[in-house]
Amino acid sequence: MFTLPDLDYSYDVFGKYISKDIMELHHSKHHQTYVDKLNGAIEQAPELAGESLEELISNLDNVPEAVRGVVRNHGGGHYNHSLFWKFMSPDGGTEPGGTLGDALKAKYGDFQGFMDAFGDKALGVFGSGWVWLQPDLSIVTTPNQDSPLNSGGSAPLLGLDVWEHAYYLDYTYKRADYIKAWWHIVNWHEAQSRYKTAS
Repeated sequence: MFTLPDLDYSYDVFGKYISKDIMELHHSKHHQTYVDKLNGAIEQAPELAGESLEELISNLDNVPEAVRGVVRNHGGGHYNHSLFWKFMSPDGGTEPGGTLGDALKAKYGDFQGFMDAFGDKALGVFGSGWVWLQPDLSIVTTPNQDSPLNSGGSAPLLGLDVWEHAYYLDYTYKRADYIKAWWHIVNWHEAQSRYKTAS
């Protein structure tokens, strides 16, 4: 059975950037619901027991049709959010250093160029979805709770949740303000570690 991951920080740690209320609702309610619904699907299709989360969402054609939609949506939600919590840190922000920082500047001209490109993609997501930085440093988006794994892609280095539940209590409809605030808490150590592993 899948479980809700513990956070490495408290709900109130991000202060003015993401409020305690948002964090608590997002983690303990939204993410918990994805876990619960995914486990319900596994109970209906016990042949899936023992499969990793990555295996499930990377091979949806092998998931029984009766539960495929639930596994896609709620398994994807569990996977995406489990990453998302790691992509933020109370010690985050600034700019990435090391090989990732150098590579982003080489590809996008400078770090601001990367932030602008990422932000444009995030603003361009219609409705609910995600924006991801991939190991090849491309920036891709996925709808709903899909991830790059759904289409045979690699696990991302970084990702931002642009569902309204991620920001509406703090920023109402102003997604651009949420994106701007998020840069202050990005966990570049995590992204750099994932980049080195993928290289």
